[in-house]
Amino acid sequence: MGTVAQIPTSFGHELRACLRCRLVKTYDQFRESGCENCPFFNMDKDQERVVECTTPNFTGIISVMEPSRSWAARWLRIGRFVPGCYTLAVSEALPEEFQLICEEERVQYVPPKRL
Repeated sequence: MGTVAQIPTSFGHELRACLRCRLVKTYDQFRESGCENCPFFNMDKDQERVVECTTPNFTGIISVMEPSRSWAARWLRIGRFVPGCYTLAVSEALPEEFQLICEEERVQYVPPKRL
């Protein structure tokens, strides 16, 4: 098995979701090891980026052990991401400077649907 995302160490108010891939971890986990799906955001090197690239405002959590084999992961468009905990939806968009980083890295960014 390849890379696996850290599982949240707490399910309290300190949980955050990556605005690009929707991976859910605690603030401290993003600060310490960044986002396993989005290493190009360098959240582990600049803690201000954790605040800019993640949000505490999200809906629901799904745990995925084998994303490529999970119909739910494919339906949520997380089938190519590492195993871990993901949110069903975020309500904020990734800041424009980080959307440009996604373009440069040739990785897809899908903005949230308006509620």
